[in-house]
Parts: sequence; structure tokens; C-alpha cells
Amino acid sequence: MAMAFNYDTFVTRNEGYVSPATQARIRETSLLIAGNGLGSSTAICAARMGFRKFVLIDGDTVDAHNLNRQFFDFDDIGTPKAEALKKHILRINPEAEVEAIVANLDKANAAELVGKVDIIFDTIDFLDLEAILSLHTAAKGLQRPIFTALSIGQGAGVQYFPADASGSLTEIIAHDVAQATTEGDASYSNVFGKIMARIGAHLDPQVVEQVRRALTIMEDGRPCPASQLAVGSFTVAALAVSMMTDLLAGLPVPQSPHIVVHSFRNHVTKLIDISKDAPA
Repeated sequence: MAMAFNYDTFVTRNEGYVSPATQARIRETSLLIAGNGLGSSTAICAARMGFRKFVLIDGDTVDAHNLNRQFFDFDDIGTPKAEALKKHILRINPEAEVEAIVANLDKANAAELVGKVDIIFDTIDFLDLEAILSLHTAAKGLQRPIFTALSIGQGAGVQYFPADASGSLTEIIAHDVAQATTEGDASYSNVFGKIMARIGAHLDPQVVEQVRRALTIMEDGRPCPASQLAVGSFTVAALAVSMMTDLLAGLPVPQSPHIVVHSFRNHVTKLIDISKDAPA
């Protein structure tokens, strides 16, 4: 006889770290996971924390090279990531409410997706710049908090944009976009390269070298080849879900233009202002 799922039993071991009031907010808060590759780790961590309302969107399918870091199994290869991730969430909590959308997020659907949820989790990687800016613009317009994440070698970075913040990703990188446009190359790789050049002094040299290599390859129009590790994926999940939980608990959360970066290689956590050049 199958055991019935009981939410209170499921989150029993959260007690002492998560108050009943915060757990109740977690239970009712809906998340948009925009990008189900790197986003898969955060979705799984959130599900185990007690989040149970998800909207997943990704147009890609699971490939063998995803398995070193993304929360999929060998049997998922060839399956749309959104559908595979939905399956894994429901294996944790069979009563979770999960909408899986097999499509790429773009300027046409960003506002509709943002309007469905309470919090957005965006895995900015080497993606389409227009789609990313559309997502952040919609989040600001509809006053939804958004968390943006990067896998950074043996570590990760997460940036929080409050629902009522005066700044936005669009405003922070406006100079980079304008400069890239003037150069005749407003691609994500060019804009992101400018951001990485600005904060690279804060990061492990190995990370900077791997990002530089990936951006160089992408300039030729080839798919993103960026190396990523399970440690980075796990760190993204830990940072993002911790920050989301603090937000729902009413605790202070570092916010944009700062990004929280943790490196296991250097055993440090830094708060970096991505709007400013690194000290010489």
C-alpha cells in the first residue's frame, strides 16, 4: 500500500531553521524557473525546502553532457528539460503544482509568465540577451522579485532584484549595451564579456580564463561551450534558495547592483557591485 503524502511530515526537519510562518509562505509561494538546465538544481532544492508551486520553461532537451551538473538522470536524455524536471519535482512531492512549458522564454511570453508567479528565478548563462532583458523588464513592470544566477567554476553567484527596486538589470548594464551597440555587436556574449571584464578581478583566474575562452568561441556563432561543474550548480541552488527563504522570512537580502559570490576554491564569499569597475 502506497504511503500518502503529508506536507507537515515532509517539512518536519526544517523546524528550528524555518519558522512555521515562513514555511507557510514557502508553501504558497509560486516560482518561475526560467531555464531548466542550471535552474534544475534550484528547482529541486526549492521543492525539498517545501516550495510546491512551479512554472517551468525551457525549450531544450536533456543531453548526455548535461548530466555532470544538472538534476537529470541518464533515462531523461532526449526528454524536454521542462518535462523531465517536472517529473523529478513530483517524485519529491506528488502534490506539487507544476506547469511545464516546452518553449524558449522570449519577449512575446515573458510578461505572461511573470504574471503567473510570485518569484522569478532566472539562470542567466550564455543566452539570448533580448529574452533576458524582456524577463527582467516584465518583472520590474509587474513588481515581482527576481533572482539571477551564474555558475562560477567551483562556486556561484546570485543577484537579487527586489520587486520595488528602482534599479533593474536593464539599467545596470545600459552602458554596456549602448557601448556594444556602438561597436555593432549587441550580442549577449559581447555584453556579458564587458560585465565579466569589470568584475573579473574579484573572481578566480581559472573562471575568468574559461569564460574568456567560451566568449571567444561564441563570437564565431558557435553554441556556448562553457565548462560548468556540479559544485557550481549545487552552489547556485544553495545560495538562491537560502536567499529566497530569507526574503519570505522578512530578513535582509543583499540586493542589486550587488551579487553574492561564493567560491569553494578560494573558500570565500564576496558581495560584488557589478555596476562598478574592480579596484586597480
